[in-house]
Amino acid sequence: MTRPVVAITADTALLTYTIWKDVPIAALPLAYIEKVVAAGGVPLLTLPEPGAVAEVVERADALLLTGGQDIEPVRYGAEPHPRTLPPFPARDEAELAALAVAERRGIPVLGICRGLQLISTVRGGTLHQHLPEHSPAVPGQYDARRIRIAPDSRLGAAVGTSATVHCHHHQGIDRLGAGLIATAWSADGVVEAAEDPTARFVVGVQAHAEMGEDTDPLFAAFVEAARAGARERAGV
Repeated sequence: MTRPVVAITADTALLTYTIWKDVPIAALPLAYIEKVVAAGGVPLLTLPEPGAVAEVVERADALLLTGGQDIEPVRYGAEPHPRTLPPFPARDEAELAALAVAERRGIPVLGICRGLQLISTVRGGTLHQHLPEHSPAVPGQYDARRIRIAPDSRLGAAVGTSATVHCHHHQGIDRLGAGLIATAWSADGVVEAAEDPTARFVVGVQAHAEMGEDTDPLFAAFVEAARAGARERAGV
C-alpha cells in the first residue's frame, strides 16, 4: 500500500530571500519533515487556519502537532504570567480543530513540545507558565537532557527507559489532562512525556523529538501506527 500521510502543523513567518523582503510564508523546521520521511511517512503541511486544517486531518492517516508559541493561558483558565510569550490565537484554534478531528477518527497523534501541552490542556490540564530552570541557556539553541522513561509505556516500548533529548522550552505540564498518564520525567521531576493508554497512539513529548537520534524509534512507531490504521480503514 502507499505510505501513510502525516498532517504536520505549520506556523507562519516573514521571510526575506533573494530580491524579496518580509514575505508571509507557512513555516516549519525541516527536521520534522525529515523525521517523518525517514520513518516511512508522507508529510503534509497544514496552515494555522481552522477550517482548512480540519479538512486535511479528515483525510490524513496521522497528525503531528509541532512546537511553537506559548498556548494562550485563557484556554486553560489562567491569567498570563509576565514571562508568557504573546499567543497566536489562530494557531491555537486551528490545532485544537485538528486534534478534535484526529481524536474523533482515532488516528495516531504525536505532540512535540507545544503539541504535548495542547493535548493536555484540551483535556482540562494546566501548565507551569514559566520554568526558569528549564529555559534554554542560550535562546535559539537546544539543551541536551537525559530523561527517565516508564518502561511499560508506548514511548518506553519505542525508545527504552532513558533517552537524550533536545529541549527548548520554558513551560511544562502542571496538571495532566483527563485520560493522560505521565510516561517520562526530567531529573527534577518535570513531566517530559504523556500518553493516552486507551488510544491507538496519542503520545506527547516535551522535548523537541525532531532533533537528535534517540527519538528516531518514536517516529517509526508513530508512522507504523498510522500505516496499521490506514490498512484497517482500507480493509486490507
